[in-house]
Amino acid sequence: MQQTRKIEFWVGSFVLAGICAILVMIFQVADVKGFGTQDTYQLTAEFDNVGNLKVRSPVKVGGVVVGHVTQISLDKETLRPLVTLAIETQYDQFPDNSSVQILTAGLIGEQYIGLVPGFIWGDETDMLSNGDKIEDTKSALVLENLIGQFLYRVGGKGDEKDTSGETEKE
Repeated sequence: MQQTRKIEFWVGSFVLAGICAILVMIFQVADVKGFGTQDTYQLTAEFDNVGNLKVRSPVKVGGVVVGHVTQISLDKETLRPLVTLAIETQYDQFPDNSSVQILTAGLIGEQYIGLVPGFIWGDETDMLSNGDKIEDTKSALVLENLIGQFLYRVGGKGDEKDTSGETEKE
């Protein structure tokens, strides 16, 4: 009886440790930093095409994560995708002439926002603050569109005709 309880205890401990390890792996894959909320400020940017960008995608400056995407919606006036970004308040020194672009991690990896800091022109340069809109944006490159353009160009080369009006002399 005593031996059985000891075995049950160790099996239960092993199963509990396995469940904890799986939870840690899930949080690592989901890129969950913590359950508390960090202080952030909101920025918006309007794009022509957001591709496969998702809510919670990271916002990076030179590979360093400085925030994440909180909302992707359609602007009712322009009918263009509007992306809301939450930037950590410790990174509050971006000039108002900064730009954002949608980039892809690797060849067919996850998409994220790349924030490119603008130039500071002396004391008159304003910094981005809560609620500001980033005007300079570059949309996502959609792989299907690029392949379609390539196939259209390759397929169209055989149909070209000489329209210059010149004929070859023999």
